[in-house]
Amino acid sequence: MSELRSQLDTLIAQTELTVSEQQRDQLVGYVAMLDKWNKAYNLTSVRDPQDMLVKHIMDSIIVSTHLDGERFIDVGTGPGLPGIPLSIMNPDKQFVLLDSLGKRIRFIKQVLHELKIENVTPVQSRVEEYQPEDKFDGVLSRAFASMTDMVEWCHHLPKPSSGCFLALKGQLPQSEIEQLPQWCSVTDIKALNVPQLEGERHLVILSRKE
Repeated sequence: MSELRSQLDTLIAQTELTVSEQQRDQLVGYVAMLDKWNKAYNLTSVRDPQDMLVKHIMDSIIVSTHLDGERFIDVGTGPGLPGIPLSIMNPDKQFVLLDSLGKRIRFIKQVLHELKIENVTPVQSRVEEYQPEDKFDGVLSRAFASMTDMVEWCHHLPKPSSGCFLALKGQLPQSEIEQLPQWCSVTDIKALNVPQLEGERHLVILSRKE
């Protein structure tokens, strides 16, 4: 654990993020649990905990400064990415983590229990069947689907006038942007710099046209 912690400290030092001692402990604790459960549940193709720090933790928390609003949903969260790292970074915001697979939701519930994370609600459901009364400020997706599929399947989730979609992508997906439906437009594209991660990362912010 101490080795992971020192590596995390090194990675965070290469960003402008502010991360408390408790948050760092929780992030490392999450990686340790992911590593442990992965052996039995096959939650991620990334096997090495040190790789998880870069490819899962840093790749998720680098988006933290771009979350405007109070309520977020992570669709197709898998083992809780980017939802768990972002919830650790933003204890004042509320997150719903949605996935259709029971083993992933069971893992997330255990993470919340062991790491004492109190601002996450795990939900087992297909996204098109999930009909929340309260809509969201932001709909997050990472490695979930193409942006066209994302906005079509999740169109009922953001707040009508102010909600947005936040797609975490690698290279800028120009072809996906061109295929977006008429009602949806790109409002911002942010190039992300993830320490020690090979390849490009982008955050594409989309919203409903007025």
